[in-house]
Amino acid sequence: MLSHIKSTRGQGLPEAMREELRAERQRRGWSQAELGRRVGLPQTHISGIESGKIVPRFDTLLDLVRVLGYDLPMVPRSLVPIVQALIRDHLHPQASQYADEGERPLYADEG
Repeated sequence: MLSHIKSTRGQGLPEAMREELRAERQRRGWSQAELGRRVGLPQTHISGIESGKIVPRFDTLLDLVRVLGYDLPMVPRSLVPIVQALIRDHLHPQASQYADEGERPLYADEG
């Protein structure tokens, strides 16, 4: 591993990712049991993933995000800010400072 990149092994999923999984499940009106049924896991496993007590295997995480309508693409680190800006704009288009101006920069740091 590159010396400037810290290993996250054993630390579980990042809290923001766990919160997003939980929020998307709730937006769909699904219980943990329903999400578990859709991916073939018991409710207790879904609870453990959401709480950070269980670190899912990659294939399990991929199943979870896909059933929730997401994906896990590999993004070059240099493009991460652009992708994050696109996601923010997609989720909150009316909040953009450029919403009424037509064209806007592809990526803009809106905080």
